[in-house]
Amino acid sequence: MEYKDYYKILGVERTATQDEIKKAYRRLARKYHPDVSKEPNAEERFKEVNEANEVLQDPEKRAAYDRLGSWQSGQEFRPPPGWDQGFEFSGNGFRGGGPSSFSDFFESLFGNGSPFGAGFRSGQGPGMHLRGEDHHARIQVTLEEAFQGAAKQVKLERPEFDRSGRVVTRAHTLKVRIPAGITAGQQIRLPGQGSEGPGGGSRGDLYLEVEFAPHPLFRVEGRDVFLDLPLTPWEAALGATVTVPTLGGTVEARIPAGARNGQKMRLKRRGLPGSPPGDQYLMLQVVTPPADTEAKRKLYREMAHAMPFNPRAHLG
Repeated sequence: MEYKDYYKILGVERTATQDEIKKAYRRLARKYHPDVSKEPNAEERFKEVNEANEVLQDPEKRAAYDRLGSWQSGQEFRPPPGWDQGFEFSGNGFRGGGPSSFSDFFESLFGNGSPFGAGFRSGQGPGMHLRGEDHHARIQVTLEEAFQGAAKQVKLERPEFDRSGRVVTRAHTLKVRIPAGITAGQQIRLPGQGSEGPGGGSRGDLYLEVEFAPHPLFRVEGRDVFLDLPLTPWEAALGATVTVPTLGGTVEARIPAGARNGQKMRLKRRGLPGSPPGDQYLMLQVVTPPADTEAKRKLYREMAHAMPFNPRAHLG
């Protein structure tokens, strides 16, 4: 996927004000409108200009786009993990959607499943008391916080325009209760933390979508937790009792004799809490000791002589 330089497409500097972006967009939209333009690539350029304006005229999308830094137009690009963490966005949330006329680059950042794609703006008029917009953000929590529950400080940045028409971000900190057993993708609702309602209406809510921070030991699918468990060849062959870490502390697990590399064992109810709770799965990995001394190589040769074994016999 190619990176798109929206500032270059509109012919403005990255420091451009909203008035400058608006003027550039109107000029290029007139120049490349397919109904009137005689340019050979008018339709393609018109789409590019519309896409650039869709991002740069919106303070939330523009602030997030600017966070990516400067790339060369056309350079191979993939969104960095967690690039949209900590931003707070208005609208009706993480939506699905139908086909889009925008590029893959735009969709990867602002399309389905992102907090930017909603674009909902409440109408208002004199004397109207409307509920304010809901806001949305993604936050990272640790697996330990999800397992035990926690109260944590969450810092969010809310993009907006200053008086000169340039994008700024206003940081604010909230105290959030992480319920035990929450899973990735679930949302925490904070009532009244969204936008103010037009005409004195009630405030909207803030929804925080949970994402798990990478863990050095565990992987998670739903409420189930997975751990790669290394074993020596003799532990796998003879069986053993080994100490295993879980989110709730260490436990003793009995490895059966003849355990195989890649075999999966289940520790019931050792995953994330819930109704029902998840399990923890041990993915067995037989690790061969290195033959890095002559004494160790001699032992391996003795094993090969005492236990003739061909693991490729089934290959013919």
